[in-house]
Formats: sequence, C-alpha cells, structure tokens
Amino acid sequence: MKQLKHLAAVALFTFSGFTTFAQGEKNNWYFGKGAGMIFSGDTAQATSSRLFTEEGSAVWSDKDGNLVLYTNGITVWNRDHKVMPNGNGLMGGKSSTQSALILPKPGSDNIYYIFTTDIQAQSDGLRYSIVDMNKDNGKGDLVYKNNFIIAPATEKLTAVKHSNGRDWWVLAHRWNSNGYMAFLINDEGVTTQPVMSMVGTVHGGPNRKAIGYLVPSPDGTRLAAALWNDDSNFEILKFDRSTGKVSDPILLKGFSEAYGVAFSPDGSKLYGTTYGKEDGKGQVVQFDLTAGNQDAIAKSAVVVGVSGSPKVGALQLGPDGRIYMARKDNYYLGVIHNPNQKGTASNYVDNGFHLGKQKSDLGLPNFPHLPAFSRTSTYK
Repeated sequence: MKQLKHLAAVALFTFSGFTTFAQGEKNNWYFGKGAGMIFSGDTAQATSSRLFTEEGSAVWSDKDGNLVLYTNGITVWNRDHKVMPNGNGLMGGKSSTQSALILPKPGSDNIYYIFTTDIQAQSDGLRYSIVDMNKDNGKGDLVYKNNFIIAPATEKLTAVKHSNGRDWWVLAHRWNSNGYMAFLINDEGVTTQPVMSMVGTVHGGPNRKAIGYLVPSPDGTRLAAALWNDDSNFEILKFDRSTGKVSDPILLKGFSEAYGVAFSPDGSKLYGTTYGKEDGKGQVVQFDLTAGNQDAIAKSAVVVGVSGSPKVGALQLGPDGRIYMARKDNYYLGVIHNPNQKGTASNYVDNGFHLGKQKSDLGLPNFPHLPAFSRTSTYK
C-alpha cells in the first residue's frame, strides 16, 4: 500500500494513501430505543428493530449487506428479528459502552463469536459466546455462552484485522491498570492469553471511569480511546497488526465526559464527543493528527459541532463516509458530512439524520476494523 511522506519532521503518524470504505458488513445498524438504519451506497434510510439498549449494541451483515444477527450484549436476534434459540442471558450490559462485538471465526462460514463486556468493571468481565449459523434452518443458534476471559475489565471493546488478512485481534483494557489486552482469534478459536501492552493512562478509580469507547483507525494501525470522567481525556496509540502490541500513547487532556471517538475515513482527523461545561450542551471536538507532535495535536483541538442535546454519545463512521453521532433520547442523529476536512469545513449538522418514530440513546453499533479500499486519496 502506497505511503504518503511525513507532513512534518516531528510527525508521529504516517497516513495511508487510501480512503477506506466499509463493505456490506456495516450496512445494517440497530441501536437505541428500537432505532435502526439501513445503508445502500451513499444513502441511508431509517428503520426499526426489536433491540433496546442504553448504550452498546453490535450488528453483523454479510458482504452483500444482508443482515445476519444483532445483539445488545444480553439478547441475540436473527435476520428475521426474532430471538435466537438460547439467545437470552448473555453477560454484557445494556448500559455498557461497548457491550458487545460480533466477529466471524476465521476459516469458517457458519461460526460467529459474540464478545461482551460488563458494566463499569463489574465481576462478569469480558466473555465470549458462539453462534452456529447452520442451526435453526440457517438462522442461527447460541451453542456456547458466556465463556469467561478476564475480569475486571473496562467497557472498552474493539477488534482489528491481523496483518495476515485472516485472523483478528480483539482489544480490551484491564481495570485499575494501564494494560491494553490483545486476544488473537484464528481458525483454532479464541486465544485467552492476551498480548499485554502496559502503556498510556491507568484506567481506574471510581468505576464510572470504565466508561468510554475504544476504536481503531480505518487502516487498523492506530487506536483511540475516550476516558470518561468529569475531567477526562482522549488517548491515541499506535497498534501493530502483526504482533498485537500497543505503543506510543498521546494523551489529550481536559475534556469533560469524553465518551465517543471516531477517525475520519482518511485517518487524518480524530473526533470525540464531550460535554460543554459552559453551555451545558454536548460537543464534537476535532483533532488534526497531521498537526505534528503531541503538543501540536492537542493544540489543534477545535469544537466543530454543538448539539441541542445535553448528552451526546457514540460516534460511528458509516459506509457512506459520514460520521454519525448519538444524541440521547432524540429522534435525530448528528452527522459530520465531510469528516476529512479541517475545522468547521467538516460540516456538522445536529439534526442530521431523522430516525422516524424511534429514538437514539447514547450508543451506536460496535463494529470491528473492516479494511476495504476503493479509491486513492491524498492530502498534503
């Protein structure tokens, strides 16, 4: 893959020369209070579902965009929006930031893993369950549930494709620790002994500090985390897709109730949601990752959107290249229409997408890193 030259001698990151666009696996979204979206090309339409959740959910579709299954971390629904056999009783939490994550097993056409996280570093911790899609006439059945991996852990949960293009790294964070954990998922199953990276900020203290998203960049070489608190932070790190190691943390300090994070499609910008102490409204903050060193990136922070909602939550990059923002108890999602652009040129619209008769809450679906490249892009 073509690499762009450094933007400055002190630049911390190298950006890919490709803009990434998701495949069909991200075409169906279910979240909030029965809310949903179906993407087709550059368009999206509102829909509804059986899922209700305060925060986390996960959805998986096939490469052609056909729904396979979805969950709030407690209940699992099939493509007909019916509860799967044995599909209740998962040990995620409906008020866990990233309560669930769905991954297909490498080398298998019918086995899916559902990883779950407990609320606020409680004892159920990080677990996984197994779905066999050959069961129930091809609609799926939970054949193994709630296998324990580790506790306590934060509410952070994501996955990155291994550099071999086949396996996965499932990423989570230990509680009262600065330990990022990377679990290898391959055709033999789930490796429960993680690659540990003791790096960055200690995630610990009052249990509510376990709140906040962890997401990968579109090329999978970086991670961004939100560390929720009254005086909270964002954290950016490098990720090695071959070894599972996390390194080179950048801490962006002083953002009240940091919660959601998302990279722009070209990887040059990071967006975070936070709470505006002065006006009591939710905000979207942009960081320019091409600005230079850590101090320069921190100083590049600019509020690109202010919401009419006091509580805003998840950010998620859509298959259409736009970034969507959850607004608690609202019939609209916020939308960043041009996320590769700097500052207010990114064009945040608060009433950006109408959900019809359903409402958003704090969460949007949790998807893994899905590498897909459709056209080249450059910036200087």
